[in-house]
Amino acid sequence: MACTLSAQLDRARHTKRIALSEDSPGEFSMSVASPASKETDLSDVRIQLADGAIREAIPEAWSAAVKGAVVDIVLLPSRFVFRPLELPGRAVEFLEGIIRAQIDRLTPWTADDAVFRWTQPQAKSEDHVELMVIATARKAVMSLSQSFTDIGAAAVELSTIAAGNERVMILRHSVDGGNGAVRIRRGLIAVLGSTGVLALLSVGLGEIVTDSYDAEQQQIQRRIAEMRVTARGNQASGNIALELLARRKQTVPSAVMVLEELSALLPDHTYATELRLEGAKLQIRGMTADAASLIQLLEQSPQLAGAGFFAPTTRAAGEAGERFHIEARIKPQFGPGT
Repeated sequence: MACTLSAQLDRARHTKRIALSEDSPGEFSMSVASPASKETDLSDVRIQLADGAIREAIPEAWSAAVKGAVVDIVLLPSRFVFRPLELPGRAVEFLEGIIRAQIDRLTPWTADDAVFRWTQPQAKSEDHVELMVIATARKAVMSLSQSFTDIGAAAVELSTIAAGNERVMILRHSVDGGNGAVRIRRGLIAVLGSTGVLALLSVGLGEIVTDSYDAEQQQIQRRIAEMRVTARGNQASGNIALELLARRKQTVPSAVMVLEELSALLPDHTYATELRLEGAKLQIRGMTADAASLIQLLEQSPQLAGAGFFAPTTRAAGEAGERFHIEARIKPQFGPGT
């Protein structure tokens, strides 16, 4: 609640809003979003971002407009991992804790290495809801946000578009480091504390304190027990095995994401018979009607670079296609050109 109020107060205080919309990977259109701003006469511009930074200096007039403004960035959905999640209806109250506990199972990152949000839960049955978890690498979006706060932006909001054209804010980064939310939280606590004291004095301090403490303690214990059961799920008890899996996940590229990318890129006349991942290197062997065209297709992917043949392309007697051997490098999530 405090974070929501802080964001609303920031919007009221910083009336200037600059909008950036990613039209294609790394290509953004930049415009003034505040009707009352004196910079409304600025013409829209296009800028390029690479490695989470502005590739070329933006015009001086736009640089001045960014100072003290809220920069609203809408990123392409392809920069994120979307994972559906079904939960009991009573778990909605604990969504953040539940999703945080399962984020390393749903995505290639741990909870500390990712930023994540979710769509509005939708009823699936009488006692179950479904939603979509949206996540990406924390380092990448923080670098992107920092590139605008470094030139004077008061705050940066990053969002994307989910199914049904629902816009989901993934991150809000303010130059005050969230101190506004802390101050509001402290103010709310102070107000609630004062109200509680007056109520206690009006009906009898001793009896209210005892009853309230017992009820609150029981409620907290019940919620803690429910959260533990939901978060743990069917988690295995072998800590050593979990540590090995976590270490492998952090050091080896995600085969799931690579397979998803290849399934979208390879044409119908192409069949992959072998897929090998060695560090950041990907090797593909298979059969295709046109081996040369595959290099161009792989180079167009924001996830791959440096595609080329590592062995000769051959055609055996009686085979309808060519046997190809292609190698490519897997790029970081927000690498150049993505």
